[in-house]
Amino acid sequence: MTIEEGEAQIDQLPMDLLAHIFVFITCFKDLAQTSSVCRKWREGVKQSMGSREKLSFAGWKMDDKSTSRLVCYAYGLKELDISKSRWGCQITDNGLFQLSTAKCIANLTCISLWGMTGITDKGVAQLISRANSLQHLNIGGTFITDESLFAISTSCPNLKSVVLWGCRHVTENGLQVLVNKCRKLESINVWGMRIPLDSFIALLEIRPALQITPQSLLNIENAPLLPVF
Repeated sequence: MTIEEGEAQIDQLPMDLLAHIFVFITCFKDLAQTSSVCRKWREGVKQSMGSREKLSFAGWKMDDKSTSRLVCYAYGLKELDISKSRWGCQITDNGLFQLSTAKCIANLTCISLWGMTGITDKGVAQLISRANSLQHLNIGGTFITDESLFAISTSCPNLKSVVLWGCRHVTENGLQVLVNKCRKLESINVWGMRIPLDSFIALLEIRPALQITPQSLLNIENAPLLPVF
């Protein structure tokens, strides 16, 4: 069988079957490249992505273009994880700007930007500006400042939990604004931050039921740990 004959046969597959085949492609970079082969394959990738509610790029070496392309296809998405792990996603502010245009962003309830050192307040603010349904946010291990917290407090009224692990450029001012404006906030991870103890006590005065992790920080016993996502 020649290459041309093989291509002709796969082109004869029904779109729903082609989309089902693409579901088994686990490498998202390969999936992004697959969507560039031809118009029919692009549509097949779109259909395979459209039914996903959870999408994690953690552990895959992705870039701005391939990540945003796949997220734009996943119009039913609820949870997005683009954390940096062993290999790491190479996402920048440009990637966050592209992601912010995806239809699914307004419906996301969970976003993890863990360890994304290539992003700044500018990119975070743009992405968060459309994430009005967000309930859980992991932005630990980044170089964000109070500017990101100001944006989050304005755009995310439904926020329940936030991880700020190691965000050493965030100050007590940013935390107070966040806790004041996000009235549904239940838990916050502040491990490794350069915040005076008195500031955490002030947060509890604003919201006594707030769960602060690590528990040892205020000698709080039996407080549940913040979910990792």
